[in-house]
Amino acid sequence: MKKVLVTGFEPFGGDEVNPSLEIIKRLSGVMIEGGEIVTCQVPVTRYESIDCVLSAIAEHQPSVVINLGVGAGRTAITPERVAINIDDFRIVDNAGNQPIDEPIVAHGSNAYFSTLPIKAITQALQNNGIACEVSNSAGTFVCNHLFYGLQHHLTGQPIAQGFIHVPLMKQADERTASPSMLLEDMVRGIMLAAEVCLQVEQDIKYESGQIC
Repeated sequence: MKKVLVTGFEPFGGDEVNPSLEIIKRLSGVMIEGGEIVTCQVPVTRYESIDCVLSAIAEHQPSVVINLGVGAGRTAITPERVAINIDDFRIVDNAGNQPIDEPIVAHGSNAYFSTLPIKAITQALQNNGIACEVSNSAGTFVCNHLFYGLQHHLTGQPIAQGFIHVPLMKQADERTASPSMLLEDMVRGIMLAAEVCLQVEQDIKYESGQIC
């Protein structure tokens, strides 16, 4: 049986909740079409994040790795297209690290593209009434660090890997000025994304670019 490893970050930056962690709590051991979801909680720390997920990959031997993180201010679930080789932390991580303009991997590639079928994921979620759009920047914090670092380690291996940002989480009766999404919709969206990753070997092509 194929496995999809879905990772989520612990809270950071003074927040008590990270929606990516709440999502994986509800997905651990869930059976989907074509396989099973396994999960891993990731520390929001520069170096340990990569080691943590590599250990989970060694344990579970997944066919696909989907890393989740929160994108405050985003209005949709956003599969990331590219990771860049730079750490430029606006705030400290949970271990007190705050690198500025430092490479993730010295002398590494400038960037890596996701090996997930990001447009097929986006289309599937949209077709199921879940807000989703391709993102062209994973930022320069631990999300991008993990995305880039894993792709660096997994290059040449038959494991599809990438990153998806999710919005802030809201409750059904909560009103907030910040963009947010119901947890149940995010859980459903990531389940769909995992199924797409097991079913689609070659990503689809359609216009979803941005002018600026």
